[in-house]
Amino acid sequence: MPLNANAVRVALSGAAYVGPPGTTGPTDSETNWPAVVTDIGWISDDGITESNSADTSEIKGWQGGQTVRKVISSSEMTFKFTAIETNKTVLELYHKGSKVVTTNGKSVLAIKAPGPDRRFFGFDVIDGNSHVRIVIPDGEVSETGDVIYKGDEAIAYELTITAYPEADGIVAYKYSNDPAWSSVPPEVPSP
Repeated sequence: MPLNANAVRVALSGAAYVGPPGTTGPTDSETNWPAVVTDIGWISDDGITESNSADTSEIKGWQGGQTVRKVISSSEMTFKFTAIETNKTVLELYHKGSKVVTTNGKSVLAIKAPGPDRRFFGFDVIDGNSHVRIVIPDGEVSETGDVIYKGDEAIAYELTITAYPEADGIVAYKYSNDPAWSSVPPEVPSP
């Protein structure tokens, strides 16, 4: 396959979204998100980090002690980002199971001990006209970072989302309008 500089992508912009459990997400990279899905807000310039990990066990052969097979004993897909916009959605994600309520015009977040809080998540990753959309039908904030309050930086909420498998084992869907994803390479203009 020849090298194709036109297929080099940079995640110039994007967004992170959350919705209630059971939300049916879009099935392409360009349809609007459902009305029940909320844009989480500003994300730090570190962007979004996708991680895929697998633990494997080696099976060694008696003859020579060589590895003859590796068995995947567990796997995990996570997405990590830092929200830098303080809003109701971010506060409720960071403090799992807690809700911001307004009484007599004043808002309060009564922070509970964390408990299960599975939701729908999604991400848009944009490079000009190239658009990648990631849909996580069943996910949860599984880790949070420290919140630092200081005068020379935004209050930030580091969140790690773990994607859980559906009945068929699928943990996420990726859609794109990017021609580089096609099995037929795009035509490269002649010099």
